[in-house]
Amino acid sequence: MPWDGFEDGRVVVGEAEYAITQGGEGPPLLLLHGFPQTHACWSGVAPALARRHTVVAPDLRGYGASRAPAGGPRGEGYTKREMARELAELMAHLGHRRFAVVGHDRGGRVGYRMALDHPDRVERLAVLNIVSTLDQFARMGGGPSLGYWPWFLLAQPAPFPERLVGADPGALLDHAFDTWTSRPAAIDAPRRAEYLAAATPDTIAAMCGDFRASFHLDRAHDAADREAGRRIGAPLLVVTGADETQLADAPDVWAAWADDVSAARVPGGHFFPEEAPEELLAVLMPFLDPS
Repeated sequence: MPWDGFEDGRVVVGEAEYAITQGGEGPPLLLLHGFPQTHACWSGVAPALARRHTVVAPDLRGYGASRAPAGGPRGEGYTKREMARELAELMAHLGHRRFAVVGHDRGGRVGYRMALDHPDRVERLAVLNIVSTLDQFARMGGGPSLGYWPWFLLAQPAPFPERLVGADPGALLDHAFDTWTSRPAAIDAPRRAEYLAAATPDTIAAMCGDFRASFHLDRAHDAADREAGRRIGAPLLVVTGADETQLADAPDVWAAWADDVSAARVPGGHFFPEEAPEELLAVLMPFLDPS
């Protein structure tokens, strides 16, 4: 069911068919969710943002109700470069040439790649609870946290991780929501059931493709940009959860990627769009509407 004032739809871009929900009026805003969720994670913030923006919230390529072919052995088809290009085309199809982007987790990775590859399209960018993929792998190599397990498990060659996750996707979801949040009850039983219903064999394959692409391809794209001195030109807001202590240095990390960086912390852990929606809105709104 769409949120009040929103309409669900589908947009075909190349070989992918994106499920989207959109609503509101004003400057366009693209909301991108993360792993292992769908656009439903924005339910606590999207209606408020739609009072001043035309909000577009898709399910990422292959996630949720979006449909796309399985990725290649190294995640081809699911690089953040490919996903960013498709979503830029999706927004153009909807009549939005230039727009703001807010991305959480994997969606943040698509968002910053879009800002690097399509600087004429991204007006403002907010990334939630991430550092760049290149920097993420560098810090994991120095002693990975147990919480980083998807980066290596899901990047294993097919069909090994697909079979593991497919055997009990509810266990994966509950583990993520119970260990990556400060308040697991914020993602309640009905919402968990919604995410579980979206964890089909096809979407599990897409999630694995997403992580394979990061391991094999995305960080190489980041490294090439860093070597070439490419930077994010759009104003960048970095938002982290107060309990994500491993991201305390995120603003400093992003200062190496962008000239105009601001930062904010909100209560909660990894899933703070659902843990602390009001606090998130309080930092997003002035960033998105600086006047």
